Amino acid sequence: MHILRLLAVLFALLPALPALAQEAPTGAITTEDTGALDASIAVRIREILGELGNYEDVTVTVSDGVVTLRGTTNSLPEAQALDDLVNRIEGVVAIKNDVRETTDIRRRLDPAIDRFMNRMEQLAIQLPLALIALTVFLIIWWIGRRVGRWDNPWNRLAPNAFIADLFRMLVQIAFVIAGIVIALDIMNATALLSTILGAAGLIGLAIGFAVRDTVENFIASVMLSIRQPFRPNDVVEINGDQGKVIRLTSRATILLSFDGNHIRIPNATVFKSRIINFSQNRERRFMFTLGVDSGADLGATRELAVTTVQDLPFILSEPAANAWIGDITDAGVEIVVVGWIDQRATSMTLARGEALRLVKRAIEASGVALPNTTYTIQMDGAAAPEHPAGNALQTPASPPQDSGEVAVVSAEAEGALDRMIDAEREISDGEDLLRDDAAKE
Repeated sequence: MHILRLLAVLFALLPALPALAQEAPTGAITTEDTGALDASIAVRIREILGELGNYEDVTVTVSDGVVTLRGTTNSLPEAQALDDLVNRIEGVVAIKNDVRETTDIRRRLDPAIDRFMNRMEQLAIQLPLALIALTVFLIIWWIGRRVGRWDNPWNRLAPNAFIADLFRMLVQIAFVIAGIVIALDIMNATALLSTILGAAGLIGLAIGFAVRDTVENFIASVMLSIRQPFRPNDVVEINGDQGKVIRLTSRATILLSFDGNHIRIPNATVFKSRIINFSQNRERRFMFTLGVDSGADLGATRELAVTTVQDLPFILSEPAANAWIGDITDAGVEIVVVGWIDQRATSMTLARGEALRLVKRAIEASGVALPNTTYTIQMDGAAAPEHPAGNALQTPASPPQDSGEVAVVSAEAEGALDRMIDAEREISDGEDLLRDDAAKE
């Protein structure tokens, strides 16, 4: 029985559960006569709207604490702002906002015209101060340009003209930034400086990604102009390209190949590549290989090659000439011969060729045969070649005797490339970051 009564009570309370789940009212509504209060609420709202302006067409009525707003405003946000304003009035129970945005074009243009006139008045007030700030900025900028054009101390501080120009540019930029800061301080707008710097940082970051290769090439030019890994007329090999250095510019290193061609290598590539400078040391070694008959006295032949090379007038005594047995091939045995020269006074290519010629002559004069790599193929059953004049075999002429005199191998014999390079470097408008008095890496 008790269980049945409990279930009956629960079924009776089910319709009332949604009402219990609703939120309780946040405030009590009075039951007294509110006529005087309604009048005071209406007067207070009208006074506030009169002070704010732009609400001349809005009417206010209050009945039992319910505020009704009718009329038009210049914009929809102004009409929506009335709800928050009226809610702050004490005694307001509810709000009925029937204010709409006006369709009168003239009324909607009046605020824009007023704002424009206010800004023109502010501009007229700020104009004298802005002219003073602009004058101060121009004076500081002019001073920066004058300082940046000085020859000293920038030429003394910089290792070359390129770095000196970089110092001048940095000084001018520093003066421009100082002028902007002082001008903004005069106009009491220093808060704008952080915005400008932030925007400049973002723009600089975007430009940096866009011209990354250019920036990398510029930095490489600065580093190469400081390190000076080569000089004009130096024989170098950079990234597989060989030639003589003409000049180093702010963008590329220019070489003159031994064929007379110009080679422009970007400085970023030069800075990251392996550089072989053949002109760094005065002493330079040449090398060549000669093949001799495998039945020859290899020791005596090697000594003969060393003696022949060392006796040449352009060969240095220290380091001395040398030779060694190389590989054994089908044609015979190879002998590798090396010698050292002073490349400032002797041509490398002419010296190597002359040494090769005289060593070959000495070996042949000693009775050692040089291998003949000519192959003859005879086909079985082929007819023998006919010879003219009664099938008489022609006797080959004896080879001419090679002269034993040493040819001229002076470096002046290869001065054509140097003269071409000197002519190009004499061009007045040619940019060059290389200096003979700078420290060489």
